[in-house]
Amino acid sequence: MSGRERLLIIGGDAAGMSAAAQARRRAPAEKLEIVAFEKGDFTSYGACGLPYYVAGRIDDPEELVSRSAEQHRANGIDVRMRHEVVAVDLDECVVRVRDLEAGSEEVEPFDQLVFANGAEPIRPQFPDVDAEGVHGIQTIGDGIALREHDVSEHLGDRAVVVGGGYIGLEMAEAMHERGMSVTVVEASRQPMSTLDEDMGALVAEAIRKIGLELQTETRVQAFDTDDHGHVRAVVTEHETIPADIVVLGIGVRPSVGVARDAGVEIGPSGGVKTDRRMATSVPGVWAAGDCVEVFHRVSRRPVTIALGTHANKQGRVVGENATAGYATFAGVIGTAITKVCAYEIGRTGLNEKEAREAGFEFVAATIESTTRAHYFQGSPEITVKVLAEKRSGRLLGAQIIGREGAAKRIDVMAAAIWDEMAADEFVELDLGYAPPFSPVWDPTLIAARKAASML
Repeated sequence: MSGRERLLIIGGDAAGMSAAAQARRRAPAEKLEIVAFEKGDFTSYGACGLPYYVAGRIDDPEELVSRSAEQHRANGIDVRMRHEVVAVDLDECVVRVRDLEAGSEEVEPFDQLVFANGAEPIRPQFPDVDAEGVHGIQTIGDGIALREHDVSEHLGDRAVVVGGGYIGLEMAEAMHERGMSVTVVEASRQPMSTLDEDMGALVAEAIRKIGLELQTETRVQAFDTDDHGHVRAVVTEHETIPADIVVLGIGVRPSVGVARDAGVEIGPSGGVKTDRRMATSVPGVWAAGDCVEVFHRVSRRPVTIALGTHANKQGRVVGENATAGYATFAGVIGTAITKVCAYEIGRTGLNEKEAREAGFEFVAATIESTTRAHYFQGSPEITVKVLAEKRSGRLLGAQIIGREGAAKRIDVMAAAIWDEMAADEFVELDLGYAPPFSPVWDPTLIAARKAASML
């Protein structure tokens, strides 16, 4: 690098600030100016912790922030809060930025540019979706609004959560813990669409056991509001459900509008298309985080998966490559875990639908066991499902549902799937054993052994 270059970053959360921090480590301020634009009020925060803040397990939302704007500035990164990039001109190498506080706009030049503007929540397209009392849950501001306004005012009343995915179920638990009566409305046959239906049925059973009402195969058609514009009911195709609070947990999609309008290529899965170095179709322009599509190592297909783990890794790759280094992002296998009250849920690799769509012939083995030795009184139950390819025996995917000690077992399955291990090889793994932690045959080994026998 010669002279002083200018690196602009759109987005100040995981991917963007990881890119900024890594670039600053490698290039001093006299060589590289780094400017990050963040339209929100916080940088580098853990959105995954929002349900636990709403539930009251975390007292101060600032605890979710791993590094503030002031800390980034102290490290030589010019962070501009409440600034939204509204347009990019790749020919002129400038961005148009709106100051959301002042209402003014300015043009900023760049030598290199990073799209790290994340994902945007999916909102139903019908009237009153923006009524008072209807909440998305993506930013710390969303969590503060939900906890400090409606939850406190309507404690003990009814909450309706639209969507039975990860964020929907976590928010249902949060409302339940705050003493509210909760109904979860899900359009699919079972909650957790990333699981197979048989495993989703176990999640549904667990949800109902803890006192949540779950309505599956039910679509929301409208929100009903009172004379003051506050939501009072959710109208579905079957009934009208009274509601004092509505939480939208339908999911997110990559935020690619500005990139698409600028002429950056968007991939078939809907995210910004990048190569292994996180470079876009335009030289000198990078992308990382929830706005990009990524390579799935099992299906060999492009996918969009919004997770902070991926975003941080991709950001580091961008920071390295934007400063004349060389780094690559190896891809994903879709590992995810969550918790609904006492029940833990994990998945990795492909489910049956995904495996069929990818052209695999496979066997599916499901076992029931416990997370500790059977003679421990009240040893928590666990169900493990494993998919293995017929021809090679290679593990393709795994799903786990159980109580304490269940979900993190998905990590050993993820490591095996990442390394393309066969089911019979997995059975031979030297896993840790002690009665307080596992039966002598760990449940993951039992599931792999059953899959191997089916092959």
